[in-house]
Amino acid sequence: MTEMPYTPTPEEQDALRRIRDRLGPKGWIDDPEALAPWLIDSRNVYEGRCLGMAKPATTQEVSDILAIAYEAGIQIVPQGGNTSRVGGATPDPSGRQLLINLGRMNAVRDIDPANYTMTVEAGCILKDLQDKAESADRLFPLSLGAEGSCQIGGNLASNAGGINVLRYGNARDLVLGLEAVLPDGRIWNGLRRLRKDNTGYDLKQLFLGSEGTLCIITAAVLKLFPLPKERAAALVALSDLDAAVTLLEQARTASADALMSFELMPGFALDWAERHVEGAKQPFDTTYDWTVLLEIGGTRADGSAGQALEGLLERAYEDGHIVDAVLPQSEEQRSQIWFLREAIVDAQVREGAQVKHDVSVPVSRVPDFIRQANAAVIEMIPGIRPYPFGHVGDGNIHYNLSQPVDMAAADFATHREALQRRVHDVALSLDGSISAEHGIGLSKREEMLRCKSDVELETMRALKNLFDPKGLMNPGKTIPAARAETK
Repeated sequence: MTEMPYTPTPEEQDALRRIRDRLGPKGWIDDPEALAPWLIDSRNVYEGRCLGMAKPATTQEVSDILAIAYEAGIQIVPQGGNTSRVGGATPDPSGRQLLINLGRMNAVRDIDPANYTMTVEAGCILKDLQDKAESADRLFPLSLGAEGSCQIGGNLASNAGGINVLRYGNARDLVLGLEAVLPDGRIWNGLRRLRKDNTGYDLKQLFLGSEGTLCIITAAVLKLFPLPKERAAALVALSDLDAAVTLLEQARTASADALMSFELMPGFALDWAERHVEGAKQPFDTTYDWTVLLEIGGTRADGSAGQALEGLLERAYEDGHIVDAVLPQSEEQRSQIWFLREAIVDAQVREGAQVKHDVSVPVSRVPDFIRQANAAVIEMIPGIRPYPFGHVGDGNIHYNLSQPVDMAAADFATHREALQRRVHDVALSLDGSISAEHGIGLSKREEMLRCKSDVELETMRALKNLFDPKGLMNPGKTIPAARAETK
């Protein structure tokens, strides 16, 4: 039976009319065909409906929308590039929620090279900000697979990570100030460019990573860094999994902590990439068990980064930690091995159904996590193909699983929740986290009951009630309902 479309109440209809009038035709979308791509998440897991999409062009317009919606009791789902991996920006199926997309707010308000800051609006595409910083001879280091379409507001709301966290930190570490609109429409202007400001609570840290449940981030002051003049990369084959941690430790020391990236990949993933992704080429003659792509950045174009890398690899080879290495001799070759790193993600999709995880553990326990998780999932489903890869430098492993070759995708999907719970159990037993950089959204909301204490959850609910007493901001996301009382 097809569910009937939701009919807004007279009060809601009046509020929507006022919002449309305030924004004009460029700021409102209600055509079903135009809305369709924004109603499903990037993994095609969650799909919803909405009252329409508001596309404000200024912070004041965001304020006006929220004030009108707050008065009418309309629920709000903030949305950036719609690249969430956990359903955090998808409306529910009720059709009662209003999407607010920040894509029109895409101005770089200020670049201050001397202060190493850039003030930007929430709808700016991440790759555009990287390029803008580079044009000022500066680096904005946040970098991830969706950078060509994700927006900085969503990156900050979900505390995104990526490949450079090892040296520069997560999204929340890259922010000095924020501008945000609260659920009732009030604007908080916290766009401070200060590195020292010891005046009470750091409110921006409440909003960073809050996934749209407390406010809508409209602008931010971002930290910039010296632009590397030299990048020295290598793809190396490890002697065993434990060598990854040893090599990481030595690389940080040898580079004076100028190590930017340290990406672990199983050797067979390189074979899959070559098999499925055009332009990807396995550079080794042998398929090794484990490989690492590491990169050192240097602020002087004098070859020092390359010398540090070569010296590191010579010692690691002599000590038996690595058994083979490929060192790019040009920027084109460097780009090729990074393309290979990105290609392994697409390659797994081509191999069939998959179950994904975004976990973290202390860096020293990454090998233990992979071994224990592998043993656990193989015991559950013999023939399952673990596909762990990711950012060893910050302990973040994307522990993905591919279906057994003799199992149908539909049958494999029935094991999804059990597999996720088991992998999360292993991560938590090693003092880890069930979400390292993708957030909680819808997909991991109930798991918060297992990984957060009552004190943490009660504090989160108290903050949610303080900022959003009507429960209108991204309802149903991130924060689970209270545990049922046991009798």
